[in-house]
Order: sequence, then structure tokens, then C-alpha cells
Amino acid sequence: MFARDGYSTIALAFFFWVVGSAICIFYINHWVSWPIVISLTILFGLLLYFFRDPDRNIPDDPNALLSPADGKVVLIKEVEENVYLKDKAIQISIFLSPLDVHVNRVPASGNIEYVKYHPGVYLMAWDERSSTMNERADFGLLHDSGVKILFRQITGFLARRIVYRLEEGDKVSAGERFGMMKFGSRMDILVPTGMNLNIEEGNRTIAGETVLGSFTADGKKK
Repeated sequence: MFARDGYSTIALAFFFWVVGSAICIFYINHWVSWPIVISLTILFGLLLYFFRDPDRNIPDDPNALLSPADGKVVLIKEVEENVYLKDKAIQISIFLSPLDVHVNRVPASGNIEYVKYHPGVYLMAWDERSSTMNERADFGLLHDSGVKILFRQITGFLARRIVYRLEEGDKVSAGERFGMMKFGSRMDILVPTGMNLNIEEGNRTIAGETVLGSFTADGKKK
């Protein structure tokens, strides 16, 4: 299964692969054509691999905070969040390499109350400054328990496009797909300081499956 946001890119790449291979084989018809055809085939295969979109086993726990992205946790720290939570928060940053699945999933069930796109620069995604300086999209979510969280798509040096299908007022479910970041990027999740977290820096995460932490049923911090 491939990401819906990659269909146009895959179709264009398929066209150039077919045309390029045909020209090499039927018109150039020389031994040097075969390394070119093989290279084009490998590049097309890598593109298909990048846009893969595997199904995930979503935990059946309404109080679970799920990872919105595949990747590696590169930072966990306390910050001042003045956009949506408007309080001190714990920031969890996940770095996605070009080899990770780049389809993003909603980290918790609730209502989307805040959506804002920010143009910016293209620092390396593991650079801490990328959270505020790079091109990004912010999403404020009110969990069903009453707890607010903020999650953020951030482009990297290679990722030059973010795609999302969330709007203010949307009712969302934990683990559902909402977009992707193309070719290496970063995802930040900001949660209240008292939330119970299950992860550490260096851990690997799987979008929609890895439980980062938990909410309580009454909306208080655990």
C-alpha cells in the first residue's frame, strides 16, 4: 500500500522510468544503456519504498498518546509553549530519516482546535532550531479527556513539502492518517508537564502503534 499523497509523484516517476528505459533499450541500443536502465529502476524502487504506507495495529486505549511519526526520539525537554497550551510543556521531537515511513498519524482522539501553517527555512531536521525556524504546520488537539496537546510537522533539509488534511473543528481518532512529510523531516509533540511518558531519547517510534504516554479518564494529568 502506498501513501495517497505520493500517487502523483509515483505516476510521474513511473512515466520517466518507462520513457527513459525505452529510449535506452530501443533507440540507444548500446551496452551503456543497461547501467542507465538499472539505475533508473533502482531509483524508482527507492521512491516506491519511500511512499509505502503500511497498516498499523492501533492500541485500543482511549487514554493512550500515540506517536504521530515513525523515527527516532532525538529530544525530550521542557519548554514554554505559547501557541496553544500557553503553559510550560514537555516537547518530544522525533526525527524521520529518508528510510522511515513518512505517513503521519493523529496522536490522540479529540477535536482539532488550532491549525496554522508557517513558512520558514530548511535547517537540518535534527537541529533544535528547526522547531521554530523551519517550514512547519502546527495542530492543537483537545483530547476527549479535556487535556490539550500540540503536534507539529516540520520540514528538514531534504523535506521541502508538508501535506496535511486537518482543519479546525475536525473530530479525529487516534492513529488515523492525516498527512505526510516528504524526504526526511521532524515531528514535535508538546504535552502538559505532568503527563506520564513512556519513552526516552534514543527510542524508536512507530506511528499509530508506539505509546508515548497516557491521559487520565477525567482529564487530569497522570
